[in-house]
Amino acid sequence: MEQIISQFLANLKGVWKHRWIGFCTAWLLVLVGWAKVLSLPDQYQTTARVFVDTQSILKPLMAGMTSIPNVEQQVAIMSRTLLSRPNIERVLRMVDMDIRATTPREHDALVEELLAKIRIQGTGAYDIYTISYQHSNPRQVRDVVQALLAIFLEGSFKGKRGDSEKAVQFIDDQIRSYEEKLLAAENNVKEFKLKYNSLLPRDGMDYGAQLQLATEALSNARLELAEAEQARNAIQAQFEGDEPFLGAVSTPGETSELDSRILALEKNLDTLRLQYTDQHPDVQGSVRLLQQLRERRREERQKAGSPADSARAFNPLLQQMKVALTEAEARVAALRARSTEMQARQARLQAQRDAVPELESQLAQLNRDHQVNKDNFEKLIARRESAKLSGELTTTTEMMSFKIIDPPTLPQRPVGPNRLLYYSLVLLLALVAGVAASLAASQLRPTFLSPADLRAATGLRVLGAVQMNWTDDEQRRQRRERLGFGAGSACLLAGYAGVVLHTLLA
Repeated sequence: MEQIISQFLANLKGVWKHRWIGFCTAWLLVLVGWAKVLSLPDQYQTTARVFVDTQSILKPLMAGMTSIPNVEQQVAIMSRTLLSRPNIERVLRMVDMDIRATTPREHDALVEELLAKIRIQGTGAYDIYTISYQHSNPRQVRDVVQALLAIFLEGSFKGKRGDSEKAVQFIDDQIRSYEEKLLAAENNVKEFKLKYNSLLPRDGMDYGAQLQLATEALSNARLELAEAEQARNAIQAQFEGDEPFLGAVSTPGETSELDSRILALEKNLDTLRLQYTDQHPDVQGSVRLLQQLRERRREERQKAGSPADSARAFNPLLQQMKVALTEAEARVAALRARSTEMQARQARLQAQRDAVPELESQLAQLNRDHQVNKDNFEKLIARRESAKLSGELTTTTEMMSFKIIDPPTLPQRPVGPNRLLYYSLVLLLALVAGVAASLAASQLRPTFLSPADLRAATGLRVLGAVQMNWTDDEQRRQRRERLGFGAGSACLLAGYAGVVLHTLLA
């Protein structure tokens, strides 16, 4: 530590010995630096502040009807893209700065200068955006900020009209495409139905329902035919001997027993035919037995004879029974034709059992394609109206309102450069440079300022020291030098005070 202190004191003495070199260096640097600072041009700055109100009553009112644009994000993106090269070149044209550039290099230099000096700041909490610009020409400062403010407001008002128009155009193209697809699908369905009209489902019934309905209709027709045949047979039985004729004489005993058996057998046969077909063995046996009994009864009556044979032709009951028999025969014929048609229809449906499901599958596919195209077409129509409404909603001024808090003004006082700081830095650097110059001179021309320095440098013992006796002239010269050094230092400080005062009063 003692060595460091002694070294510091030795350097300090060396600096003091060569003080005039440092003094001249400091003065030279101060004069050059202060002149340079004084020659710096004044810098003017203006600021414009804009408040963007994005809280609109249209948002809750239009919710669900259209897509609400994100106004906050839109304004934030616009503020970030404001300092793009196209916008800066537009500013140059608006303030007539482009006429200064005669070459592309000069034009690029102006653009880079504007990009470096324009500042845009925003507060996310209150949506306040600040645009500032600094330059030596106060009128240019105001014009540039005014142009940037106009571009900002214009871009925000435009919103996304271009995107909305492109979206509507795209949806229109898709609508035309789906309209053609929908028309083609409708034609395919129509042609398919015309081609396979007899095989396709009707009234919402598929092939299985039609086959079941045809089977049930055939069963009902057969049942009605059987009932009609039974009624006809009953009438024919009356003609064969069971009908009551006026004046007829019945054979007692066996004849009465045959009538009872025939009546019972007819009832039993009716019951069997309701359950089985005519090919059933029980039905066929009953029919044969009934025919045998009727033949036996006819033979018995022919043997017995009857006085009423001549009156049968004039019996009114017989005439009514003939009319009833004719009607029964006609009904049996109609029901037989109906049964035949129902059987043929069922046979056709049975034959088409393999083809109809395939046709129904094809029809379902065609209907599905038609429905898909129809749904997409209707959705696109709704989306187009929503896109148009969204575009109008985005560009309307009600979605956002701009309030210019501070308009750009023509600055009257410069905001830079900070000459007071620069003067102080120049003085400080000059003093440091002066001390460094004196120290460098002492190192270039080293001298021993004390016996201890000599002993430390040579390692030899110092036997004695001769003291310097200054003459009166030398002493007066030294006093003048100290006085001049102090006066020069005082002038330096006075000059600093003067430039500071000038800066404060300017």
